[in-house]
Amino acid sequence: MRVVTKRIPKGKAISHIILLAASGIASGVIIKLLDIYTSNLGNLFSQMSVWIFLCVLISAYSSTPRRAAVNVFVFCAGMLLTYYLTAELTQSPYSFAFIVGWAVFSLFSPLMAYLTWFARGHGVFAWILTVGIVVVMLIIAVVLFDKIRIADAALAALTLISLLKKE
Repeated sequence: MRVVTKRIPKGKAISHIILLAASGIASGVIIKLLDIYTSNLGNLFSQMSVWIFLCVLISAYSSTPRRAAVNVFVFCAGMLLTYYLTAELTQSPYSFAFIVGWAVFSLFSPLMAYLTWFARGHGVFAWILTVGIVVVMLIIAVVLFDKIRIADAALAALTLISLLKKE
């Protein structure tokens, strides 16, 4: 099990939230523009495994499980809002089904981030969480895209390495 060993001051926590919200906002704009103007990078960042990997990093390296939940949610919400705002401003096509899917991802992200924080701990529970996260990444790749691509496998491996690195 992982326990909170240090807490950060409120001011630092607030600055982290602002930084992660700004990162999510910038990511949403950049990713939509990559979707419009590039094919390879646009396709890469359309993969769920990229976003799971980024959210795992944010949560695993947050100071507490509650901080992880907040940090990941503000990142995801910022990314989602600006991605579809940019799509609207550039008059790019997008599907309502994708909006719903990403909204569900964002709404469940605090719970998943809270649990993910414990994956960097010690013991059976941490190991189950770690393996579960990697397996879910690979299953989602198959369900959404019919196969595990090289990027999915690489991101799953990086996720595994980052979660196995203990404090």
